[in-house]
Amino acid sequence: MPAHEPSPTALRVAAATAALQDAAGRPVRELGERFADAGYELALVGGPVRDALLGRTGADLDLTTDAHPAQVLELVRDWADAVWDVGIRFGTVGVRKGDRQLEITTYRAEAYDPASRKPVVTYGDRLDDDLVRRDFTVNAMAVRLPSFAFVDRHDGVADLEAGVLRTPGRPQDSFTDDPLRMLRAARFASQLGLRATAEVEAAMTELAERIEIVSAERVREELSRLLLGADPRAGLALLVRTGLAARVLPELPALALEIDEHHRHKDVYEHSLTVLEQAIALETAHQPASGPDLVLRLAALLHDVGKPRTRRFEAGGRVSFHHHEVVGARMVRKRLTALRYPKDVVEDVSRLVELHLRFHGYGDGDWTDAAVRRYVRDAGDLLVRLHKLTRADCTTRNRRKAERLARSYDALEERIARLAEQEELAAIRPDLDGNQIMALLDIPPGRAVGEAYRYLLELRMEHGPLGAERAEAELRAWWAAR
Repeated sequence: MPAHEPSPTALRVAAATAALQDAAGRPVRELGERFADAGYELALVGGPVRDALLGRTGADLDLTTDAHPAQVLELVRDWADAVWDVGIRFGTVGVRKGDRQLEITTYRAEAYDPASRKPVVTYGDRLDDDLVRRDFTVNAMAVRLPSFAFVDRHDGVADLEAGVLRTPGRPQDSFTDDPLRMLRAARFASQLGLRATAEVEAAMTELAERIEIVSAERVREELSRLLLGADPRAGLALLVRTGLAARVLPELPALALEIDEHHRHKDVYEHSLTVLEQAIALETAHQPASGPDLVLRLAALLHDVGKPRTRRFEAGGRVSFHHHEVVGARMVRKRLTALRYPKDVVEDVSRLVELHLRFHGYGDGDWTDAAVRRYVRDAGDLLVRLHKLTRADCTTRNRRKAERLARSYDALEERIARLAEQEELAAIRPDLDGNQIMALLDIPPGRAVGEAYRYLLELRMEHGPLGAERAEAELRAWWAAR
């Protein structure tokens, strides 16, 4: 390459810097000039710089400065449309200008209490000192304002191009300071396709127990971001290899069941990761399409967590996992609750785990209308996700068997669609409501009304819509016999 021609890396940096200038717009340039006029430094830093190098830009920007929080507040108060200081004790001031949201953090030089991941905040006065304390080199790049000069003291661009995840200093020091960074490494493996270096992975393994000082909420946040990334398998595998999964999601490594030499069954851990990948593909491939679906992905990953507890060795070399879906649903509910997932997520994921074998309980596709109605009723709002989870759960290498299962499920969905045209399958109810039951039988509210309602619901499930006249006759006969 001629000496006067810029290298591909230099061109990439130039393009990223230009993209940041466009994305930052006039407000950020104004802010940089305001800080410079007051004698302070200001720089774009971290994720926005990294993402610009990856060809992505977002609406929110992170900035860092040598100005202390009180000085930052003074500089932005009459300039910003809104200011918030909820993070000011950690050196962060939030700002909104037009549709642009900014977080401005004073240079960090904090020390950490070994028993906590919360820093004892002390402020630095040099950008270089701040960058060396960042989690990974790909996040330790900055762009000075208002000049938009690129700063990369730790070869973050080279690491990004090589696809590796490295810390600016010793990984042991970084992870001891903030153990959450170990989960972040797994998340970046999933989101950005970055591979942890041998040194980083060794430090994660060595310091895995440190993750226990991190709050459940922060663990949940990183785990969710990992699962919603482009390659969750890579991130999850890193967590399992380093022993972190055993501390934050122990049900996952427990799926790697030891295979008895006389008893054969598929590798449940690998099967679960494959089901997750297939479920991700079905988010868009199977209609109705969706974006990344946390509930579906959690259910796919955890659908077989009940197998280790229910494994039984049978005669003839068989292995059984009777009722593992029921046991697994209880385990999932307990784990997701401990991770502080919202109640609706906990209930939806555990319900999908409980239902994931229901399709196979109806044989080879010879479904009655009543069975179809019960399937739809039991799935409720989760029916589309159950379709995708059930299809994803087929990982057999036997092509004929896989095709047969796919045809059976195609037939089931067609049956559901046909019945849905005739009946309100999405909200199956008896032909008479509670008030009508009480009026017809001349009874007050109480247990008998509930029994009558359930009786009519079973009739509705078995025979479809009865109509008011037949429903009344059936109810009177049931009441007389009762």
